[in-house]
Amino acid sequence: MTKKRILSGMRPTGKLHIGHYVGALENWIKLQNEYESFHLIADYHVLTTSLDTSDIYQNSIDMLIDWLACGLDPVKSPMFRQSQIKQHAELYLIFSMLITTNRLERNPTVKDQIRDLKIENVVYGHLGYPVLQTADILLYKGNAVPVGEDQVPHIEISREIARRYNNQYGEVFPEPEPLLTKFSRLSGLDGNAKMSKSLSNTILLSDDVETVKTKLKKAAIDPNKQRKGDPGNPEICVVFSYHKKFNSNEINEVEDGCRSGALGCFDCKMNCAAKISKFLEPIIEKRKYYENKIDEVKDILHSGETVGRKVAEETMNEVREKMKLG
Repeated sequence: MTKKRILSGMRPTGKLHIGHYVGALENWIKLQNEYESFHLIADYHVLTTSLDTSDIYQNSIDMLIDWLACGLDPVKSPMFRQSQIKQHAELYLIFSMLITTNRLERNPTVKDQIRDLKIENVVYGHLGYPVLQTADILLYKGNAVPVGEDQVPHIEISREIARRYNNQYGEVFPEPEPLLTKFSRLSGLDGNAKMSKSLSNTILLSDDVETVKTKLKKAAIDPNKQRKGDPGNPEICVVFSYHKKFNSNEINEVEDGCRSGALGCFDCKMNCAAKISKFLEPIIEKRKYYENKIDEVKDILHSGETVGRKVAEETMNEVREKMKLG
């Protein structure tokens, strides 16, 4: 039986953090054994919030190294840059004719991003972000897309555009389904709802032991727990949320110690830091290998782009034929 396809991607902003792993990469690695997987370095999408492209190539390489270090297999999961497969832009143009601006303006995900990034003047490309994302997905005829809950409205737009195209020109595209990640988000070290490098509240997948310790020392905790002996509320403690993911074997012990006051915050943080560093150890080791084999990394990227380009051109031949543009 032919495997269904998935398309996943990230904007290249450089080295990744543990929030990226928990929110996406962990799931991608699992799914690559169940689906035919394609993974997109979404460099065009960077332009929706920044026109500075000076670091975009190096950021793409850094992100690709993290993907490989975490366990994405380039044989199972071709990885490629959006900008190097021109059919993304062609299909985006066609799809932009199949949706109204009113529909895009109602998209809650873009509204939230505009608010969070304090964007005053929304560019046309930012409003059309879900349309380009739709082209990314449907160019590879993605049946499913691994996403967090905040991205589900984008997938609904993708389904609408696929339906509209198929009704207008003939059946070409599947209507993609969202595959929700189970542990979709880690809070930032400062207690912010999301880890973000722009907020300096992350633990990078490449952070060494001492760096992790230093960062955990500053992590937000229950403000009412001032010293050892004070009872704490783990539900509002960022460090406890990290324990849930990286120290599940001791989670009951940590929770009881926090609530009773027997466990001090410093000891709790250092225990958590040790568990995170233990988790990161093999990733950092593999990362060092690829950092010393940059030509191999570039070969993986170019091979992925060759595979992606072939699939993209097959899809666009079908699209042009249906539209009598061929």
